[in-house]
Amino acid sequence: MTAIRSGMSNLTVRVLAAVVLIPMVLLAVWAGPVAFMFLVGGVALIMAQEWADIAFDGDAGQRLMLAAAGVSGAVAGLGGPFLWSALCVMALAWAGSILLRAETRRGFSLYHITGAPYVGLAALALVALRMSETCGLPAILFLFMVVWMADTLAYFAGRALGGPKLAPKISPNKTWAGFLGAMFGGGVAALVFALFSGMFNAPLIVAGFVLGAWEQLGDLFESALKRRYGVKDSGTIIPGHGGVLDRVDGLVAAAILAFLWGLASTQSLRDAACGVLFW
Repeated sequence: MTAIRSGMSNLTVRVLAAVVLIPMVLLAVWAGPVAFMFLVGGVALIMAQEWADIAFDGDAGQRLMLAAAGVSGAVAGLGGPFLWSALCVMALAWAGSILLRAETRRGFSLYHITGAPYVGLAALALVALRMSETCGLPAILFLFMVVWMADTLAYFAGRALGGPKLAPKISPNKTWAGFLGAMFGGGVAALVFALFSGMFNAPLIVAGFVLGAWEQLGDLFESALKRRYGVKDSGTIIPGHGGVLDRVDGLVAAAILAFLWGLASTQSLRDAACGVLFW
């Protein structure tokens, strides 16, 4: 009975958080690339603080370096005349983070090295996918639909079916049933999107399955960070539901993969969104 109540409580918090946050995100998406860039930049600042608090014991210098990487990544995502300057700032922030850690003589872990690129590349990927005039809006909506549906079905499949654990040493609650639920959810979201948008093609459905699975790996990566440093939640900004990193871990992984996928397909930052939708 306690487990059921706990599950219901967790679900209630998830629903309430979604009711508040999703309309805000969709409004920024609809408003255009610049408005979305400001939203992503703000989220990146919080991500930077949470990562620095977890992996760097709240070091102020590391907060600054990771924040610089996140904001410059968001600016770089818009392309244009500031692209290379923003990319240089992001690279310098990464180097600065590594140098600051080296000065402590306390050694490095994977999470000391990946903090700046994680925050910066995530911001760049999301903004760049929204930037395209023709494909930006449908591409980012496709990404959100896939991630949200994958995360939702992973939650329900994992709780309903249980079974073998996916990675018990990293996240004891995650199961293979949840992982397969995420894949199925991503595929279903892609199918619904394709049918209603008139962009139906088989590769797009495959992309949904792949991104659905990939967002679960992103979730595991952030879980590994927290387990490495003995932290339950990345923050407390969402009462009873953790921090921003806890909420965007799957989205970050899926966005980066989708962006790199589209960039490799089109060889163009501005058209990366089209590379995600059209094969």
